[in-house]
Amino acid sequence: MSIAELAATRSTCLRRQVGAVIVKSKRILATGYNGAPKNLRHCLDIGCLREELKVPSGERHELCRAIHAEQNAVVQAATSGVDITDSTIYTTTFPCVLCSKILINASIKRIVCKEGYPDPLSRQFLQEAGLVVDLLLDDGSVRTIDLENYA
Repeated sequence: MSIAELAATRSTCLRRQVGAVIVKSKRILATGYNGAPKNLRHCLDIGCLREELKVPSGERHELCRAIHAEQNAVVQAATSGVDITDSTIYTTTFPCVLCSKILINASIKRIVCKEGYPDPLSRQFLQEAGLVVDLLLDDGSVRTIDLENYA
């Protein structure tokens, strides 16, 4: 998780800095952070449309200029030809529904996150797909999230 937190420091998002690391057999396969697609201007430079429109957290992801950390990590693996099947992703924030769908299709089997995110549909999809989602607690211990009752 420390590496995911370090990746998050590269984020160019004005609202939330998120980092992600995909790991398999104790080996780092890919990393990502949230920011604008390559060769596009960053929110740090031009502002945040979602802030301007006062869009609540967890809603209207299509208005976000950034690619999410989880998405960037999966793209990095794909463009490098790295197989992430049955891997674990460590992410500083519980994945949104868009990222959850990508993680499910990428055959990631476990998600370890540090903080929550207000997206009930994401929890529903992850539960239906049978992914294990663990929450890293402040004391360093890990608790498996009951996705049906997690708020």
